[in-house]
Amino acid sequence: MESQSYARQNFDRELEAMEHELLEMASWVEKMVADASTSLVKLDPSLAREAILQDDAIDHKELEIESICMKIIGLQNPMGADLRHVGATLKIITDLERCADLAVDLAKATLKIEREAGRTDIIDLGKFAILCRKMLHDAMEAFVRRDLERVELVGTQENEADKIYRELRAQVFLLMRRDPDSVVAHGWLFQAIHHLERIADHSVNIAERVHYMVTGELKQLAGFEEQ
Repeated sequence: MESQSYARQNFDRELEAMEHELLEMASWVEKMVADASTSLVKLDPSLAREAILQDDAIDHKELEIESICMKIIGLQNPMGADLRHVGATLKIITDLERCADLAVDLAKATLKIEREAGRTDIIDLGKFAILCRKMLHDAMEAFVRRDLERVELVGTQENEADKIYRELRAQVFLLMRRDPDSVVAHGWLFQAIHHLERIADHSVNIAERVHYMVTGELKQLAGFEEQ
């Protein structure tokens, strides 16, 4: 019995270490998304370049956490809630890494817009950027707290994000029609809002994985929205 208790304690420490690394990665990705989105709204090329430089660290962290997860699966043979915990971690780091990639794309689009147009205030990007960042934060808070109410909140936010995305997209298309000479700059602006929308989608993926981890049931948080 004592040996079983010691083994469980050791396993719990491994799970805690895994989660610690995941939360560190999430913190880095949140900062990266914040830097990239702020660079877009304020058209700050130095902040955009700073976001781009963070990408390699995120990639290395993802591989490190994946290695930890595979070691736990191979040596501990987790079952039930423990297996869902490890499986959720593997899924979440994939979505976090993709959020980081999208932040890089967002920052690169910002640099293109800065050269082509010199402004982004022709549409209201601030509200959308803040919402997408909040969705990522709330999804990770749901994981930390095993909070199903916050999981549902992310699903609600996704519907709002889809609505704002469609509005902004329509505004950009109107600008393209009115000013064909600036279509390249407006194209990069469209790409930027699309990258933000994809970050919101990955945040929903994270929240759905948290729901599965806590309940053992797969649930789609957001319904189909016409794009």
